[in-house]
Formats: sequence, structure tokens, C-alpha cells
Amino acid sequence: MTTANKVTIVRILLIPFFVVEVLYYMKTGNDIHRMFAIVAFATASICDGVDGYIARRFNQKSELGAILDPLADKLLLVSAVVLLSLEASHLGSIPLWLTVTIIGRDLVLLIGLVVIQMTVGKVKVRPRMLGKTATVLQMLCVLSILFKCDRALGEGVFLMGAAVAAFCTGGSGLLYVLDGMKQLSAHPTSSPAAEQ
Repeated sequence: MTTANKVTIVRILLIPFFVVEVLYYMKTGNDIHRMFAIVAFATASICDGVDGYIARRFNQKSELGAILDPLADKLLLVSAVVLLSLEASHLGSIPLWLTVTIIGRDLVLLIGLVVIQMTVGKVKVRPRMLGKTATVLQMLCVLSILFKCDRALGEGVFLMGAAVAAFCTGGSGLLYVLDGMKQLSAHPTSSPAAEQ
């Protein structure tokens, strides 16, 4: 259990706290719950960079970390996006089309990972800059709702940012699908069986 993995586990443990605080805020409108939700989300987001830095700087990359790190990202973002897609009188909401894009991409990638794992035996995931950009933009969308910036800046500006996040999310998904197809096509099982 490396230090980087411990930081990742803290991120995962912050997710239920974040969810509960958002739900309490939606129900009561008490700003203390919104502040706790912001702190939990921001801490988990910052720890995403911290665990990656520790893993690279101190050579603590591990197979467990390779599983836990993206899992923590997905759990945090999907729970936040789904929660903030719900209509609440105290908060703005993330457009449903952005939520569907994020969840749809993640489902396609998950199915692809399972297929490649079953066929090839080992999945090679090459992180893409577009994927990292999409994650940052999704986090900014969540934070802008929690900070109520969507109301301060105007709905048009927020929707433009959400559209860029959706574009990057969909584009990164397409790149990962193409990488997966290359892995499958390079494996001997994808070649036609020789006729006897």
C-alpha cells in the first residue's frame, strides 16, 4: 500500500460525504452543506493531482493504483454529474445531454475494457491529453454549479463551457475506442482462422 494509493483511497472515501452534503443542501437549502460539498469535491479533485505526482516523483506506480486512480475519478465525477443533473430549487443543474455524454462514454469504455481483457488478456490504456482535458472541464462544470457561477456568469456562458466539456468527453471516448480496436486487431484471435 503506497502513499499514492492511500491518497487515492482518501479520495474514494470523500465521495459518500460529498453525495450526502449535496443531497442535504438540495433538501434544506442550508449553505453549510453546500460549503462542505465544495470542500469535499475540491479536496478529492486536488488529491487526484497529488496522488499522480507522488506516484511519478517517488516511483510508486502500482497495478492497484492503475485501477484505483481512474475508479476514484469516475466515481467522483459520475456521482457529482448525476446528482447535479437533478432539478433543485437551490442549485442550477448540469444539462442532461452532458450527463448522458459522460455516462455513455464511460459505459462504452467499460464494455470495451471487458471485451479486450477477455480477448487479449491485458488492456493497455494510454492516457490522452484530450481525456485529461475532458476530466478537468467536467470538474469545472460541477464546481461552477456548486459555486453558483452558472447563475452569476449567465446560462449562455455556462452552456458553452458544458458544450466544450461534452465535445472533449466524446472526442476522448472516440480516441480510446480507436486504441482498443488497434489492440484487438493486433491480437492473433482477431485474424480469420486458417482453413483446414
